[in-house]
Amino acid sequence: MILSALATSVGINLGLTVLLAAAYTLLRRRPPYVGVYSPRRPYAPPEPWLPAAWRRTEADVHAAAGLDGVVFLRIFVFSIRVFAAAAVVGVGVLMPVNFMGDQLRQIDFSDLPNKSVDLFSVSNVQDGSNKLWLHFSAVYIITGITCYLLYYEYKYISGKRLEYFMTSKPLPQHFTVLVRAIPVTNGVSVSDAVDKFFKEYHSSTYLSHTVVHQTGKLRRLLNDAENICTKLANLKSVRRTSGDPPGKFLGIFGRNDLVGKYQKRLEDLEENVRMEQSDTTRSRQEVPAAFVSFRSRYGAANAIYIRQSDKPTEWQTEHAPDPHDVYWPFFSTSFMDRWISKFVVSVASILLILVFLLVSAFVQGLTYMEQLETWLPFLKNILEIAVVSQLVTGYLPSVILHFLSSYVPSIMKLFSTMQGFISVSGIERSACNKMLRFTIWSVFFANVLTGSVLGQLEIFLDPKEIPKRLAVVVPAQASFFITYVVTSWTSIASELTQTAALLFHLWGSCAKCCKRDESKPPSMHYHSEIPRVLLFGLLGLTYFIVSPLILPFVLVYFCLGYFIYRNQLFNVYSPKYDTGGRFWPIVHGGTIFSLVLMHVIAIGVFGLKKLPLASSLLVPLPVLTLLFNEYCRNRFLPIFEAYSTESLIKKDREEESKPEMAEFFSNLVNAYCDPAMKPIQHSSNSDDRT
Repeated sequence: MILSALATSVGINLGLTVLLAAAYTLLRRRPPYVGVYSPRRPYAPPEPWLPAAWRRTEADVHAAAGLDGVVFLRIFVFSIRVFAAAAVVGVGVLMPVNFMGDQLRQIDFSDLPNKSVDLFSVSNVQDGSNKLWLHFSAVYIITGITCYLLYYEYKYISGKRLEYFMTSKPLPQHFTVLVRAIPVTNGVSVSDAVDKFFKEYHSSTYLSHTVVHQTGKLRRLLNDAENICTKLANLKSVRRTSGDPPGKFLGIFGRNDLVGKYQKRLEDLEENVRMEQSDTTRSRQEVPAAFVSFRSRYGAANAIYIRQSDKPTEWQTEHAPDPHDVYWPFFSTSFMDRWISKFVVSVASILLILVFLLVSAFVQGLTYMEQLETWLPFLKNILEIAVVSQLVTGYLPSVILHFLSSYVPSIMKLFSTMQGFISVSGIERSACNKMLRFTIWSVFFANVLTGSVLGQLEIFLDPKEIPKRLAVVVPAQASFFITYVVTSWTSIASELTQTAALLFHLWGSCAKCCKRDESKPPSMHYHSEIPRVLLFGLLGLTYFIVSPLILPFVLVYFCLGYFIYRNQLFNVYSPKYDTGGRFWPIVHGGTIFSLVLMHVIAIGVFGLKKLPLASSLLVPLPVLTLLFNEYCRNRFLPIFEAYSTESLIKKDREEESKPEMAEFFSNLVNAYCDPAMKPIQHSSNSDDRT
């Protein structure tokens, strides 16, 4: 790609980013759009959003978005620090060295806009040149900086997690465990079996239990009732705001007729729900699973980490999620169903990656004008127009890839749901891992491999050749990934304007009977956003010495993301759960992978550049990085998996004499009651709104 095509892409995306930010500034405080841009703080006094986002402290972020929100913003802080240092080294030192090389061609400054961006890459440095030692030193420098910052962040966030635990009020999930695979004999209910077992083996700490019931049919009835209630509320809202006499709907029903019809259907559904709830309780439609609560955190921890039965497949215990975080529909599946689901999901994930490989092959073909003219010869005359060719090669491929990738997170979340996780946070953390693997293989490697030479999947079959082969194919895609990063400016600016939510709001305003409920703020989709942010860290590190021109664009992306998401976490997103920062180990692991990949590519580059000594001296670096990762895993990861005996007993002793604990334990008995079994009151609420 030539510099003028890159400049066109930068200009388009910079203009769109400014336009979207301006649109947000104009619309955010207009009354019709408050439900879109500030559902959490609709009555807050208007103030400029950028200074407000800058002023808020980390304590404010914690109060508004929980420790997960703090961790998410710390990813941007960490990345800005890393790539600020990388940009100084890469743009200030490596890029001038690359540009002044003469490996590719003599530089003609008068025709610079028509030169390839490869002039700024390491490919332009003469083979065997001593200037390559600057690149060698840069690899060690940026690795040291990144590892130091990783250690600092891991230590900081693990300390925040312990502080979060020690200063939190009593929470149900700290006193409760989930017990599955409960053995039941004929004539004995699950509830009786649980009560007998824990009174016998945990008599001093056992408090109560709640058995899980099969409520699939009940949930379907409740969903139908919720949908009817929403339609009924919208119709009544239209009638109140329009003030018109009742009209005809499709020439058949008046609006009052529709209201009466929906009211009757809602009352019938509520009666069916009450009957089903009664049948579920009376017929004991129990699942061999129960939430068991204890009188102390230490008692609950003992039940989790000590095997409860001589038969490992019975009385299996695990951490209970927050009551609001429980994902109830999957409790009715058996152990074999969950095992089969995991196998099916693994196969489906691989197939999805393979399908995306084909898509990436087509998208990458758009970056090569000669290949595009071969595929579509009838467009040859149009593609010869300079502006069209620059748009097609410099902008269109990354837009297509962004668009198609936007559908993947929902698919991965569906896959994780099928695996049998019993909490929404567990589903999203699993989906986050899946999305990270998908992003690395289907966005990075797929574009690297299919973009240069189709059929190079055998690159990983010969480990000795991996550095050399990657050193060839990765630089070839530098121009594509530079434009991909630049296009992401618009993508992250659209997060600010909530484009999809705005369009849905406008549609609901036009078709008022389809208006959505904006009283509930949306939740942050960490499972899609964290892998997306880590992808840009991967691109910045892997192209650090190969094509340092990408670094300022990556840095701009992280700066935009930092301010935009600080604003969104306060005004738009409401936390659905709080894992206590358990997303950070995923971030740490992804960054370590990016570092090792950078080392492997650098080893191959120096080998191709006929500097074998530099390649040999780099070999210890990935080994040292992996040892550093292992140290961090042993030092910090246990804090994210479980709390220590010291913390548990200290916290229990602090609270055992507090008078409010009696009320807490009283509420804990019913904390894990299935929402589907609670009384339904939609029709009475609907009448109140009339």
